[in-house]
Amino acid sequence: MLFKEVIRHKRDGGELDAGHIELFVDGLTDGSLPSEQAAALAMAILLRSMTAAEAGLLTSAMAQSGTVLDWHDGPPVIDKHSTGGVGDKVSLMLAPIAAACGCRVPMISGRGLGHTGGTLDKMASIPGYDVSPPLDTLRRVVDLVGCAIIGQTPELAPADRRLYAIRDVTGTVESIPLITASILSKKIAAGNGALVMDIKVGSGAFMTTLGQARELANSIVSTAAAAGLPTTAVITDMNEPLGTTVGNALEVHESIAYLRNETTDSRLHEVVMRLASEMLVLAGLATDSASAHQAAMDVLRSGAAAECFARMVRELGGPADLLDRPLAYLDEAPYQEAIMAPRAAYLAAIDTRAIGNALISLGGGRRDVDDRLDNAVGFTAVASIGSHVNDIDRPVAIVHAADADAAAAATENYLAACTFSDEQPQTSPVIVESA
Repeated sequence: MLFKEVIRHKRDGGELDAGHIELFVDGLTDGSLPSEQAAALAMAILLRSMTAAEAGLLTSAMAQSGTVLDWHDGPPVIDKHSTGGVGDKVSLMLAPIAAACGCRVPMISGRGLGHTGGTLDKMASIPGYDVSPPLDTLRRVVDLVGCAIIGQTPELAPADRRLYAIRDVTGTVESIPLITASILSKKIAAGNGALVMDIKVGSGAFMTTLGQARELANSIVSTAAAAGLPTTAVITDMNEPLGTTVGNALEVHESIAYLRNETTDSRLHEVVMRLASEMLVLAGLATDSASAHQAAMDVLRSGAAAECFARMVRELGGPADLLDRPLAYLDEAPYQEAIMAPRAAYLAAIDTRAIGNALISLGGGRRDVDDRLDNAVGFTAVASIGSHVNDIDRPVAIVHAADADAAAAATENYLAACTFSDEQPQTSPVIVESA
């Protein structure tokens, strides 16, 4: 069968069968399928969608396109995955918290997609940290430490690995069936026994409406159940950046400060604790959310979670003393400047997607698949909605840039994304609902 006939079939609203899916996945895996044809089918799927049966076939085929890990007896194996946001560094805190509570967390993460940041890019900003270790190393570190945050190795779901990069630069990221298949194929290949999903909704998410978020949550939970992977989903707000930093190295700084009990952003903390509780209950390590929350808080306060993170970084080639001396290792931008509001006012709303795009313009995100990132750039002291900002001593944010011109452009972009009001706005809860 010519692959252009598969593209035409889906373009015209047809349902892909097992043969179509096999041709697609095999071509992605062995490289025989040209990128433009893969992109064309991805666009057809975005526009025409997929049935649950099609999404299930694609998920299974991509999971089986490489090695599928089989973990030996021991602590429960569980993971968490976010659909992507701006300033979302939850995984850097959550994986070591869950590990310190007794889970094994082989967290297979991705690069930034579109305007959203990627967990893998944040970890790659740590000097020496190996984001693509051999599978034997992954097994060793997870068994020794309890967690390992890495990217897809060539052996794990290689078909998804290639399609993921193509979707990033072809405007096809938002497809619910492709998101579902991409997420679950990696999690199944990693040998997880359960999964917790963080479905982002709002101006900085791919799902901008609650209806879309619910549709994606239902798609993932039902497809995972059919594949034998127990999964729960929590829908969380992404109408503003999560935490006080946006940018790879800057978000690692914030994560370290959180794990060391030095600073805690309330919205970020609430998401971390809710997802930790979901993981511990689903893994069978807690009987209810209250006891799970307490267990997560205990390992955070005691420093046990911080120690798990430090050991993970060390075992995967990063600095042994990163948590004690992050400034010695993480890149720092040469130019920093406060972004001041045009007048004293309340921050009423944020176009969070525009903030993600402002990071890309600074060099902290990708326009093309092979773009090299500047991990030092981004924003700190990010004001949350409802904050009173002024033009004297409370900035909207601080820009970290390569030079004054880049900082000026980022400042203009950031302020254009903000709405100011003389009246204090109502704020939205960060936990929207469970699905």
